[in-house]
Amino acid sequence: MTVTIKDVAHAAGVSKGAVSYALNGRPGVSDDTRARILKVAGELGWKPSLRAKGLSSAKAYAVGLVVARNPLLLGTDPFFPAFIAGIETTLVEHEYALVLTVAASDEAEEQAYRKLAAEGRVDGVILTDVRVDDSRIALLQELKIPAVTLNRPETPSPFPAVCMDDTNGITDVVTYLVSLGHTRIAHVGGPQTYIHGRSRRLAWQNALSKAGIEGGAFIESDFTAAGGLAATAVLLGSAQPPTAIIFANDLMATAGQSYAQSLGLAVPDDLSITGYDNTELATYLNPPLTTISADPLLWGRVAAQKLLDLLGGARSEDVFLPSPAIVVRASTGPAASVPGG
Repeated sequence: MTVTIKDVAHAAGVSKGAVSYALNGRPGVSDDTRARILKVAGELGWKPSLRAKGLSSAKAYAVGLVVARNPLLLGTDPFFPAFIAGIETTLVEHEYALVLTVAASDEAEEQAYRKLAAEGRVDGVILTDVRVDDSRIALLQELKIPAVTLNRPETPSPFPAVCMDDTNGITDVVTYLVSLGHTRIAHVGGPQTYIHGRSRRLAWQNALSKAGIEGGAFIESDFTAAGGLAATAVLLGSAQPPTAIIFANDLMATAGQSYAQSLGLAVPDDLSITGYDNTELATYLNPPLTTISADPLLWGRVAAQKLLDLLGGARSEDVFLPSPAIVVRASTGPAASVPGG
């Protein structure tokens, strides 16, 4: 059973008001009475509720996360459940709650932030999917909401960032595929409005150029399985189909690999496939997926801790996490001269 202030007051032989004064460190009771109340509260296992703490301190004891993605993606892309689990793991240690909002449009996203601010529901927010020209930075400054961003925006930002450089992993994948004899290496990327979507494309382009390979095929997609399948269909239906495809996440790679196999192509004999995120499913595909090992659980934990530190008055310095690394599995192999040939 939950121990209430009334229970503490009864056991200590004082009024509920005296208990409230003692537990909140306010004047109104003697030192001896305060000590007795605190001792009784400890023996009974009393803990303040988040609501009560919020009312007494004008804090919400909650962190906001507004996800501007297709709601269907949250149920299929393993990144967000792992990332959210990382946030929750940290928040629960500090008795904070997570307020999650899914916004299906730019207007809905802005309204979500304004509502959180107007209602005082959160003390700060974590910004994901940072954009090339991110208007949310100015919005949060206007609303006076503290924030932590995933990677540093190009837009001037006063907020600390938790950074994970995804370019090394993409570069390593290109280098590895080139070492296997691949020269037609395509990339199915995420939306180019996202900094991480663009940075992975540029890393792929730069790695190809460094290897002396020009004109690789690129298709912008949306991180969904349907998007990955559609992009693969376009690439494999082209006049010069790729011998390898680098996907921006494991979900699109899984769909692409399945589609290629449905055409009768052997992976990796006819077509090499790579993903990004190193989700648990990647190990169990047939063949298992070569991918890039990011750690969304760690990213969520560190982002939440950084925001709590910021709310506690810590300096707003950026945090740098280890760069994701390539994990080689059986979905990649030596290049075929012509896919299916």
